[in-house]
Amino acid sequence: MESLYWLAVATVAIVLFFDYTNGFHDAANIVATIIASRAMTPAQAVVVVGVFEFLGPLLGGTAVANTIGKFVDLSTVDAHLAVLILFCGLLGAIVWNLATWWFGIPSSSSHALVGGLAGAVVAAVGSEYVIWGWSPLMHEGKLLGVMKVLVSLFLSPVLGFCVGFLIFRLGRKVMASARPTANQTLRKLQFVTAACLAFSHGANDAQKSMGMLTLVLLLGGFIPKFEVPFWVILACATAITLGILSGGWRIVRTLGFAIYRVRPLHAFSSQLTSGFLILTASYLGAPVSTTHVVATSIMGIGYSEHPRAVRWKKAVDIAKTWVITIPASALTSIVCYAIARIILGHTN
Repeated sequence: MESLYWLAVATVAIVLFFDYTNGFHDAANIVATIIASRAMTPAQAVVVVGVFEFLGPLLGGTAVANTIGKFVDLSTVDAHLAVLILFCGLLGAIVWNLATWWFGIPSSSSHALVGGLAGAVVAAVGSEYVIWGWSPLMHEGKLLGVMKVLVSLFLSPVLGFCVGFLIFRLGRKVMASARPTANQTLRKLQFVTAACLAFSHGANDAQKSMGMLTLVLLLGGFIPKFEVPFWVILACATAITLGILSGGWRIVRTLGFAIYRVRPLHAFSSQLTSGFLILTASYLGAPVSTTHVVATSIMGIGYSEHPRAVRWKKAVDIAKTWVITIPASALTSIVCYAIARIILGHTN
């Protein structure tokens, strides 16, 4: 029992560290367009984003946490093994997050989490313990398990592109006869849209860690049912906010400058698009990638104005990273599990 306790403590720590890496990995998603359009100084961006990032998990509910916490079923697995699987799955996701952050690649922390956890579960106890949701795809009108997660993750970039395209077109018509001084108004409005984007990011992304942490407590026998405690919400809100404040500034150049030259109307449109879509997804319990939504909204906005001006090669490079993230993080978590078994002498 004591060994389970310390394993659970280590896994809780790794969940919070994943939450932290998620924050600094995604920091650029929140601030890139703000800084690129010169709406805020980095110091102003940190204050606004930090405050609303923290409020997101506290006020955003737990619908996404419930989805993430229930796409694997380890209830019949030995408690030690179940918690070890979560530990290795999260470690695989963290390794991939750090690798992509180091090279300045805006990959998806959500994809990394799904791939890492699914890989560890399959390696340890088999694919039947993952709720894939392939057949039937629908149950009482709702998507199930991994299918729900993947549909959310793959549909959100399409919506980001299309909604960004439409909002920017609408914005251009509204601003057609505006004077150049309107840019100052757009920069001021970004204090609102940036706050909305930060809030939505906290409400969606921190809930993924909340779901994992609650699952650790449940499988370890520390809580009787899957219900997110308030201290878990507070801890995850703090961890992701600290990550945001630490800043993944390497990726700012990619999102703010390498895809398309961002100006005030572009930034405003991207933040409005991203905040709206991510908040909607959080309400529906759909885990989405902020990286996907922000990047594709910028692409949609650029395509709406000057298709040839969009740096499609950089967009293709990002898309390739998105495609390989799930298998790469799954493979990493499998390696982590193999090493953990050797070190701990853990057997099935």
